Amino acid sequence: MRIANRSSRLVLISGDRALDVELASEGRFGSDPQAVYADWEEFIEWARQQDASSGERYEAAELDAAVPRPPQVFAIGLNYASHAGESGFAVPTDPVVFTKFVSSFTGPDVDVALTGDAVDWEAELVAVIGTGGRDIPEDEAWHHVAGLTVGQDLSDRTVQFWGHPPQFSLGKSRARFAPVGPTVVTIDEVGAAADPSDLRVRCTLTRADGSSEVLQDGRTRDMIFTVPVLIARLSAVVELLPGDVIFTGTPEGVGHGRTPRVYLAPGDELTTEVEGVGLITQRFCAAG
Repeated sequence: MRIANRSSRLVLISGDRALDVELASEGRFGSDPQAVYADWEEFIEWARQQDASSGERYEAAELDAAVPRPPQVFAIGLNYASHAGESGFAVPTDPVVFTKFVSSFTGPDVDVALTGDAVDWEAELVAVIGTGGRDIPEDEAWHHVAGLTVGQDLSDRTVQFWGHPPQFSLGKSRARFAPVGPTVVTIDEVGAAADPSDLRVRCTLTRADGSSEVLQDGRTRDMIFTVPVLIARLSAVVELLPGDVIFTGTPEGVGHGRTPRVYLAPGDELTTEVEGVGLITQRFCAAG
């Protein structure tokens, strides 16, 4: 099952069709794409009985952030050994956790203003919490996941590396620096096409001159801390809430880790794809 945010209304997606949840449920569930996670178990039971293909046609441009206002945003740094190495850090023995402020969240197909000359890309799998809790055992963690979506952890490296220690959260929270979508895909739907614990994560850059390059191409099996481990470790400290999101980290290939360093430029187009989940696209322009 795929759920989405169509022009600020909760919908079920099937191909090019979108079924409006509030209308189809006759008001049992509201239109708010974020509020659904508070009633996730009841909602998913109802949704599995619906035929989303009976909905109306929609355009991809109508989709906004799949999870528009998560109560908590956890972002995991250096969660692939190869990325830790290219970034000049030791492989962590515990999850490196920061946040992306909610004001940075945006839809899956947007224009993004470059705030300087050191804006970088980080393709990521994003897990969305359906049922929250504390002290969630690792072997039960997937049952607490509503679904998976695609995210780009866009990063202003100038801000990120202001002083010491680094300002991870600020550097990653400028306007539209957290595109997510296009849908939230339930684990059973992902599992029908791929292994949810071993998904391909790719990021491709197309320059203004039409040339293109695959920047990142990794697999989630190479995470240091898997999704279940992250949920167990986070919930041992913080209560996870319905609708929380976890940016699970990026594989190697970021611009800051290259020699010479490479960053996004006006006219660039970035496409991020996670196997079995979907793809998102950002176009970059000069600020102002």
